[in-house]
Amino acid sequence: MTEHEIAFVKKCIRENIHRFYTWGKWKVLREQVLQLDKYECQLCKKRGKYTKATTVHHVNYVKKHPDKALEIWYSFRGEKRRNLISLCHDCHEEVHGYRQPKKKEPLTEERW
Repeated sequence: MTEHEIAFVKKCIRENIHRFYTWGKWKVLREQVLQLDKYECQLCKKRGKYTKATTVHHVNYVKKHPDKALEIWYSFRGEKRRNLISLCHDCHEEVHGYRQPKKKEPLTEERW
C-alpha cells in the first residue's frame, strides 16, 4: 500500500469506517478475493460443507493494521498467510464473536 492509501484508511478509522468499505479500491479487491475463493466460505469449506461467501474478512483487523487493509497476503514469521478470506455471513459473525457457532444435533433414529 502507498503512504497515501494508508493515510486514507487511518482517516476512515478515525472518522467513518464505512467510508473504507465503500471505497472503490476496496470493492475491486473484495471482488478479487471472492473470485479467488470461488465464492465459497473458507471456514465452512474447512468444516466440510459448502456455503456461498458474502463477506471478505480481514484476518488482520483494519483498525489495528491499516497498512494491511488492501493486502490479500501477509508474512508471519517468514510464512505467507492470507489476510483476506471469503466468509459467509454466519461465519463472519462467529469470527468476530457476535454469535456462537451453530451446533446441529446429529440425525439419530429418535429424531428421524
